[in-house]
Amino acid sequence: MELRIHATDSLNKYSWQIIYGSESKDNRPYTLIARDTAKGHWLINENNGILLDQFWIAGKFCGAFTVGGSTIVNNYWMDNGKLMAEFYSISGKPIASTGKGTEDSPTVDSYKVATYQKATLVRQ
Repeated sequence: MELRIHATDSLNKYSWQIIYGSESKDNRPYTLIARDTAKGHWLINENNGILLDQFWIAGKFCGAFTVGGSTIVNNYWMDNGKLMAEFYSISGKPIASTGKGTEDSPTVDSYKVATYQKATLVRQ
């Protein structure tokens, strides 16, 4: 995995290019947009009508979105000069609902965490 982030000619916009494997096989040229930096709100524009909200929270760049019946949660953060990236894929359908549906025991849905991926990216 490669992540290339570069400033663009537009104010508050950056290229956000993710490459899985080789550049010719799986190259995702997105745009990172500062939505409201005072609130830590950013957007990743997939340049196909899809906009993914991202937020700076506790030193991590975090987002969550649902596609094809699965929710994807992503986190990016720096650790000793390396960029860490992790992704969780969570089933969109609950595997269990518990609780009594009351104020003291609200209904709580549990979901299967289907996959987990983690990458350590080193600056080249």
